[in-house]
Amino acid sequence: MSGLQPVRGTHDLLSEDQARHRMVVERARTVAGLYGFDEIATPVFEFTEVFARTLGDTSDIVTKEMYTFETKGGESVTLRPEGTAGVARAFISNGMAQNIPWKVFYNGPMFRHERPQKGRQRQFHQIGVELIGADSPQSDVEVIALASQTLAAMGIDSKITLELNSLGDAESRHAYRAALVDFFTLHEKDLSDDSRERLSKNPMRILDSKSEQDKAIVAEAPVFSDFLNEPSRDFFSEVKDGLSALHIGFVENPRLVRGLDYYCHTAFEFTTTALGAQGTVLAGGRYDGLIEQMGGPKTPGIGWAAGIERLALLDDSQVASQRPIAIIPVSGGETRQAQVICQTLRVAGIPCDIAFSGNLKRRLKRADKINARAAVLIGEDELRNNAVSVRDLDTGGQFETPIDGLAVALSDLV
Repeated sequence: MSGLQPVRGTHDLLSEDQARHRMVVERARTVAGLYGFDEIATPVFEFTEVFARTLGDTSDIVTKEMYTFETKGGESVTLRPEGTAGVARAFISNGMAQNIPWKVFYNGPMFRHERPQKGRQRQFHQIGVELIGADSPQSDVEVIALASQTLAAMGIDSKITLELNSLGDAESRHAYRAALVDFFTLHEKDLSDDSRERLSKNPMRILDSKSEQDKAIVAEAPVFSDFLNEPSRDFFSEVKDGLSALHIGFVENPRLVRGLDYYCHTAFEFTTTALGAQGTVLAGGRYDGLIEQMGGPKTPGIGWAAGIERLALLDDSQVASQRPIAIIPVSGGETRQAQVICQTLRVAGIPCDIAFSGNLKRRLKRADKINARAAVLIGEDELRNNAVSVRDLDTGGQFETPIDGLAVALSDLV
């Protein structure tokens, strides 16, 4: 009966899990608004070319992890494995070059066919931001500050470390790439099959290898900072000075890189030791060549993305939710009036739940089960007087109030 179970790598978001998911998104959305970022939503699938051109044909995502299928019209489409490519496509196809800097926030599901792991399923969810059309170090500082404040809003900033590196400009990158080719060529026979293939196509991808035999070699590889030219060093210094001025702490990680050629200058990750091996919580960087590579005008950009599931795992605070009022007809004869009263309270913004069946004891048990703040008891005697009884379920106290004044009487309890 496999059809009655969720597909491997997917899961249902129920009750508290969904509440935590929503809380992460709402807090991130609020902070993004403080920085002037508008919210957008892109389709969950795009033409495959959107991701193949942006993620690189040697990346694990493109070669092993994408969910790609052919439509009835013979077109190849892919469920989005990440958010930046779709946002970049939206920037181009909607002619947003006239509106730069374009600052957007997004959230939604992503899809990768990889081994399910803690905080990352095959269908997972991300929040993210993109700042397109700004090329100054101050833009990088703002985007990182937004990330830092987002994590602080979730109460997890004490569990996080900001790691920072510079990938330099094109000149610096070419020099570093040449040094990597020379180094890895000397160790080619000891590299994994995937890394030997990447050596000729994209040697920087070897630095991200998960293979243990590759990791030992990578540990001895040249570091990017030794190949930065003066303009690149100046850019990086301004980013670091800007973060220090905002009292945002960081550590420099010379091994933090991005394999694709459109990445440049600032690369950063917020990491934690609280989730075991899955240490990266939020990652981002500058991608000045991406829009142009996709066929748009030459346009700088920087952004970041974070996994909602991982953020929710780190946040161990209680999920705040408004406790409802239980509407309880004492006998079956008051059900219709109870429904009218319940609807009136809901229109007034007070959450309610009606116990439709069972004796009074069972209905009060249901009120406890839903963690109701109070119970409104509707009986024949009260209705004759156009009144109801309100029982405070925290204190046990009870009082009678006219139906017309019920919303006001409950306002102090919810």
